[in-house]
Amino acid sequence: MKKIQVGIIGFGTVGSGLAEVLYSQQERIMKRTGIDISLTKVADTSLTVLPDHFSDVTLVQDAKEIINDPDIDIVAELIGGIEPAKTFVMEAIKAGKHVVTANKALLSQEGHDIFSAAAEHGVEVGFEASVGGGIPVIKSLREGLVANRILSIMGIMNGTANYILTRMTDEGVPFDVVLKDAQEKGFAEADPTYDVEGIDTAHKLAILMCMAYGMNITHNEIATEGISQIEPLDIELAREFGCRIKLLAISRNHGEHVEARVHPTMVPENHLLASINGAYNAIHFTGDTVGNVLLYGLGAGKVPTGSAVAADVVDIARNINSGSVGRVPPLAYMPDQIQDRRITPMNELFGPYYFRFTVRDEPGVLAAISGILGQHNISIESVVQKIREQNSAVPLVMLTHTAKESSVVAALEEIKALDAVVAPIVKIRLLEEEQG
Repeated sequence: MKKIQVGIIGFGTVGSGLAEVLYSQQERIMKRTGIDISLTKVADTSLTVLPDHFSDVTLVQDAKEIINDPDIDIVAELIGGIEPAKTFVMEAIKAGKHVVTANKALLSQEGHDIFSAAAEHGVEVGFEASVGGGIPVIKSLREGLVANRILSIMGIMNGTANYILTRMTDEGVPFDVVLKDAQEKGFAEADPTYDVEGIDTAHKLAILMCMAYGMNITHNEIATEGISQIEPLDIELAREFGCRIKLLAISRNHGEHVEARVHPTMVPENHLLASINGAYNAIHFTGDTVGNVLLYGLGAGKVPTGSAVAADVVDIARNINSGSVGRVPPLAYMPDQIQDRRITPMNELFGPYYFRFTVRDEPGVLAAISGILGQHNISIESVVQKIREQNSAVPLVMLTHTAKESSVVAALEEIKALDAVVAPIVKIRLLEEEQG
């Protein structure tokens, strides 16, 4: 029986999760693969000892002791961030090691260098855990949907943001209160910017778009908005309109150009994505032959993510064992077929919108706002005005028919300059936008 040795760089949440999965499932994996896959070395600068059941595993401080170990076949980079993660990955590849990672930030920013180096040195890079935690999204897109032209990608890809919006919806709790509670419970990072401002979701969408469309893209090219400006009133009004607010990643393939955006979206309550709550993720693909596919599960967590990393380890071990390394291109397309594609500018998109204006309760305000919208060819579907509380300003809410984004931006710039508008304008797109 062939033995494959694994080294882990970083023994945090994901690294320890992989270790636990390889330990607890070793016999099952052996029965399914006929390969002895063993964790033999861990590098972590903050640990002095590993848990007792890893007595056969060597703990080192320096990652290079794993990278330069001739007996280690697969290196798992699980420290996150750009550096020193990229350096470790590139050094492992140049040393002839196969690499697995859960590092979506690294791949969405530096993936071109990493995959080019892997092809040059004849090694594999596995990254199943970079999108969707324990959900087998990458394998489904790369292999299960290989006979499809992917027409669209849409999904909830960040469990922290979804957890916050779920609590706000179900309990009416303000964003700041839910965020603090989520941080105390470990659902949110001390610095939650990447999660709540949509950046983490953009990282994941960039990876999926590379694979779905055979294109070069980084997360910096994706229009991104977060959820920090969403208030309980918006949640309440969404419910009145028969919707729930979700942070969605959306991409549509228009042939000559592709949409790429992350933003809060009002999702009709009867839509499947409206029912995805808590820390769960759901990713929806539409293919020209398969139709609609929805993948759902825990998007984060020690063991679910460890399961996804372990799946990469097993795939690579099988390929080593059968002499078929490189059988499946990591980005689903042959390297010479990955090309640049035009990203649809946001100002070219069409769709319906929700606007919330905070205004003084004065005669003519509604007419002034409606007039400006009309001048920009934005048609109003409905208007809701909440009752004024004491001397406070009045929330004035409008839903529009389909409008062009550039017209919306121009109109809102004019409206926010009105003396009667006393707070930032909240703009949320409706899901039907993608039909435009």
